[in-house]
Amino acid sequence: MPVGLLGKKVGMTQVYDDGVMVPVTVIQAGPCHVLQVRTVDTDGYEAVQVGFGDKPRRLSARSERGHVAALDSKRQKKRTESGVATVDKAGCEPKRFIKEFRTDGEDHGCEVGNELTVSVFSDVSHIDVIGTSKGRGFAGVMKRHNFSGQRASHGVKRVHRHGGSIGQSADPSRVMKGTRMGGRYGGKQITVRHLKVVRVDEENGLLLVRGAVPGPNGGDLVIRHTNKY
Repeated sequence: MPVGLLGKKVGMTQVYDDGVMVPVTVIQAGPCHVLQVRTVDTDGYEAVQVGFGDKPRRLSARSERGHVAALDSKRQKKRTESGVATVDKAGCEPKRFIKEFRTDGEDHGCEVGNELTVSVFSDVSHIDVIGTSKGRGFAGVMKRHNFSGQRASHGVKRVHRHGGSIGQSADPSRVMKGTRMGGRYGGKQITVRHLKVVRVDEENGLLLVRGAVPGPNGGDLVIRHTNKY
């Protein structure tokens, strides 16, 4: 099954795997509802759209509620009277986190309204995890690029954490592209590939993977099957 899951990072701990202590990240994977099934005939491509995490109805726009459940409206009545086929709805609560998984002709076996649980990874040995790294704001070169800084000796005055020289003067008379400087650090999409699945807790919907995943505790994650072997 090529369709993955959405979830959130719970935190890190350690477990024993064949007598060896292994650092693992606990991920709350699913349950996810299938909201739409994209096809070539209707959308021009093939994909499965899933949603994770219920969003309170009082905080949801009408379009968000209409995306998962049938709502009565004048436009819908006119479409029904004219013979336009109605679109299948999942019949669930509005979702907070929605993503699509491209299938490209593969048999996914999903229908609108299906609930996907962590059991889809029960027979999987390795996965890919996509998340947003922690945003650290504007950071200097020592924090952002692990520069060692300048010396704390005589003559070095109030520039101990500066980057130092950034290039030549007369030739080429410019700063080369890609020069490491201070700037925005973190807050970007990061993909960690080929993480080993240590344990699948279907009863509690938890997935334990070896190593770290991007983002803070409680951050949203996309979990998919890996193609790296």
